[in-house]
Amino acid sequence: MQKNDILVSIITVVYNGEKYLQQTIDSIKTQSYKNIEYIIIDGGSTDNTINIIKNNRDVISSWISEEDRGLYDAMNKGITLAKGELIGIVNSDDWYEEDTVETVVKAYQENPNKSIFHGDRYDILENGDKKRFNHNPSILKFKYYSMTFNHPTMFITSTEYKEHIYNINLASYADYQFVLEAWLKDSNKFFYINKVLSNFRLGGISASLSLKKELEEGYIARKSAGLPTIQNIISYMFRLGVSFIYKIRNIFRN
Repeated sequence: MQKNDILVSIITVVYNGEKYLQQTIDSIKTQSYKNIEYIIIDGGSTDNTINIIKNNRDVISSWISEEDRGLYDAMNKGITLAKGELIGIVNSDDWYEEDTVETVVKAYQENPNKSIFHGDRYDILENGDKKRFNHNPSILKFKYYSMTFNHPTMFITSTEYKEHIYNINLASYADYQFVLEAWLKDSNKFFYINKVLSNFRLGGISASLSLKKELEEGYIARKSAGLPTIQNIISYMFRLGVSFIYKIRNIFRN
């Protein structure tokens, strides 16, 4: 199999994303690997997003603009349209490194028994500075606390997506549920690439969730992923306890 024989689908979900969308598109246009199908799923934007999409038809393979039921519903729409053997998802305010797709394809060719490829990312701070966020191999933290895999860096095989997609009933934890479910079924399907693959602007839905909603979604995600109930309860109580400690500490600091 030649390197460029593998079709890679990349999906961008956007809603009123005129500020950064062009940068995201440019990061696809400048990829060193060229056999890419680029799909944009727009949620019915009312700003200049649609014009940006139309002005980049030479890069975009297909796009739709319609109301959806949220971020994960839009992701699922893109996955349904994707024809690639590998599928990556890059948000409309994030971007890939120039050799990201080439790096992932090489890893996939060398490890065809793996189905979820992930690496490191740069977190982009409000002042423009960036900080490397490395893969955290803490499985205990992953199972009982929160996501330790870099979902924005993930490229997942179409075969894996045929087994399960994202839970549209969760506002923020559907990616956590997806990854945890895959890991609980077979942790050997994951392959870590020791390299920065994506650039991630901090913020988004998860940053705006209340503690109550965050705890509820975390519990539902772990339950739906197949984590045993007793372990899920332990996780819930641990997360609640940590939040309480932080709250008390902040009171004394003030």
